[in-house]
Amino acid sequence: MPSGTLREQQGDKVDHTFLLEPGRWILQGSWLERNGIPITVKGMTLVAWNRDNWFTMATKLIFPNGELADIALQYKGRLDRGKRQYNFLLKHNLLGQVEGEGWIGLDTIVQRYWTIGDRERRSGFETLHRINDDNYYLTCGITAGHYLSSTMEANIERQPMN
Repeated sequence: MPSGTLREQQGDKVDHTFLLEPGRWILQGSWLERNGIPITVKGMTLVAWNRDNWFTMATKLIFPNGELADIALQYKGRLDRGKRQYNFLLKHNLLGQVEGEGWIGLDTIVQRYWTIGDRERRSGFETLHRINDDNYYLTCGITAGHYLSSTMEANIERQPMN
């Protein structure tokens, strides 16, 4: 990325490290399916940037007790210098091809996405609340039509880059 990270290029003060800086993050929390009980979920997210303000983000969620199949998400998006909104494409192993948008607020990053050509009209949302440079709290959900089908809440912690 030219002249520092995107976080440094954003014009006004942006305190976010998740998404705006390359990094490796671990996730620990709980997943809740409709009519189910919360189950443990763990995962990892890798964020990378190229010189043209394009980012990639790959996340893998695992359910240590084997209640659900692993979930893999691969994002590709663009966030232009000085902007707080971005668009992205997402390959989701359960939902298929997905499009979305994100907004960068002062304390949160909010993403909304929707499936392409899905008869169930599934969509989702994610809110990442910044606790400090190394920790975020994630809440997210997937809807089918007008109803929630699953939610997740988790702590996300940045790992040192070796």
